[in-house]
Amino acid sequence: MRTLTQQLAQYAAYHRDRRNIATHFVGIPLIVLALAVLLSRPSFVLVAPSLTLSPAWLLFAAATLYYLVLDVPLGSIMAVVSALCVAFGQWIAAQSTPVWLATGLVLFVTGWVFQFIGHVAYEHRKPAFVDDVIGLLIGPLFVLAEALFGIGWRPALRGAIEREAGPTRLNEDNAAAHRQ
Repeated sequence: MRTLTQQLAQYAAYHRDRRNIATHFVGIPLIVLALAVLLSRPSFVLVAPSLTLSPAWLLFAAATLYYLVLDVPLGSIMAVVSALCVAFGQWIAAQSTPVWLATGLVLFVTGWVFQFIGHVAYEHRKPAFVDDVIGLLIGPLFVLAEALFGIGWRPALRGAIEREAGPTRLNEDNAAAHRQ
């Protein structure tokens, strides 16, 4: 199994333009919320009405376990984020079917629009998951890590990722040089 640094560096290699990363800060959370919403039906009461099991809980629990295996501190933060997403998903799923479905679909489509704008308009490179489906799982972790890097969290990890993937850039000249 690849390490956290290897996973994030591989994903980062597809995301070096800062504008593309910015679109991912919108797109990926919207897609994650959409999955939490859409997979919160059906749900099954386990103990009390407040404790239910749904496909969303199963997906997010499995993803969180994977994140914890990669890195306990980052996985723990992602566990909190995941729990909040699934709680939101459950709340929307408790609404009428049209509200639940429309919310989930609008979040999902809007999120993917942001993703593809970032890759087509700025990165000029296909999304990471096209070459490695694990990119779908690493994307949310990448966004969380990038947000934490922005506040100075784990500079050594950030440095290791940038040594493997290259620095982020903003203009086309740097993008062209990086593709060569």
